[in-house]
Formats: sequence, C-alpha cells, structure tokens
Amino acid sequence: MPNIKPISDLRNYSAVLQDVTVGSPVYLTRNGRGCYAIIDIAEYEEFQKEKAALRLMCELERGRKSGEENGWLSDIEVRKRFEERLNG
Repeated sequence: MPNIKPISDLRNYSAVLQDVTVGSPVYLTRNGRGCYAIIDIAEYEEFQKEKAALRLMCELERGRKSGEENGWLSDIEVRKRFEERLNG
C-alpha cells in the first residue's frame, strides 16, 4: 500500500523520513494532488543505473536499425571514423 502524506507533514520531517525504505517511498501531496516522492538513496541509484541501461539499449537498437537500413560498416571503416573524430 502506498505511503501518502500531505506535504505539511514535513514540518516533522524526521517522522516522514523514518517511513522511507527501499521499495517503499513516501509520496507527498500538495492540495490533495501528488507532488513529490521521497525514495531511499539505494533505490535512487538503482533507478539511475536502470535508466542508463535503457538509454544504452535504445541506442543499440537505433544502431541495429541503421545497419539494416543503410548497410553495416566493416571494422576498418569503424576504426577510421573513430580516428577521424579523435584527430579532428
């Protein structure tokens, strides 16, 4: 069950923070609407890793589609492009 509290409960922030655990964020509302979430730092770091992995998977998929549509590059062509970028 989600842990939902009004933002005014932050007046006693230590009590609110005690309710925050991995897998159990505290959601804060303002005027009855969801506004913020407080999550454990370990959960935040895991979220960041998953977000980076998802971005990488999307880029790999773009590359695969590009290879299928425009043709694949040989390892020599790839190396040449990287060298051109490095040299300027």
